[in-house]
Amino acid sequence: MTFDPNAIRAFEHAGWEKAAPDYVATFAAATAEYVEPLLDAASFGSGDNLLDLCCGPGHVAAAAAARGATAQGLDFSLAMVGLARRRNPALAFRDGLAEKMPLGDATMDAVVSNFGIHHVAHPALAVAEACRTLKPGRRFAFTTWAAPAENIAWRLLFDAIDLYGDRNAANAPPSGGGLASEEAVSRLFRESGFTDIGVTTLHREWRLARPGDLISALRRGTVRTAALIEAQRPAALLAIEAEIARQAAAYRRDGWYEIPIAAILGHGAKPQSA
Repeated sequence: MTFDPNAIRAFEHAGWEKAAPDYVATFAAATAEYVEPLLDAASFGSGDNLLDLCCGPGHVAAAAAARGATAQGLDFSLAMVGLARRRNPALAFRDGLAEKMPLGDATMDAVVSNFGIHHVAHPALAVAEACRTLKPGRRFAFTTWAAPAENIAWRLLFDAIDLYGDRNAANAPPSGGGLASEEAVSRLFRESGFTDIGVTTLHREWRLARPGDLISALRRGTVRTAALIEAQRPAALLAIEAEIARQAAAYRRDGWYEIPIAAILGHGAKPQSA
């Protein structure tokens, strides 16, 4: 399928508008595991101006504010911006594109994005914009999901779909991301002009009460994966759910299902001379 940034943006926008009402109760438990290390990598202090880019419901902005930052959020989904405002009335959230931020040059002490950059139609433009808005010497940090080989939650789903469904059923536009490896993340920072770059893979566990909660969270709280699930035939979906339950039994601990997940955390500094 031909790369079409407008089609990608429209697909992602429609998906996040739909996912917003259920996101906090479903998929947010997985992304929340990476908020604190993301903020650590941004190296900001009390009173610093911080932007939570692709902010969703504003969890990262709220955590940054709890650390003393003057935090704000930006997202292209009005439904997510509205949710962030309702959940965090003391903070400022606005709508806008990551590739063309409504912010001045060198106005931010830190920019962070928790699982947002790989949803952008042009990730390189978004990273360049983060660099533009940063003050010299300050840092941008973002997370992105690692490949399913390390990400058991997705591997359980994809393996079950390969057995009983169709991995190509969604017919979704290709992702603008391609950021599922440390090298891809490092390269994006280098090509965007950042220095003092650090990239690492962080392993966590996603705790779920039932195996069915995994597919429910991915179905109600994501976009591209949700489209893949929704596109499966009803009979195939039943078999997929049963297979996930069988395989998830290996991760049952003390009444919970603790599913391994992995994310890549990248961060870099804007050059002092910029």
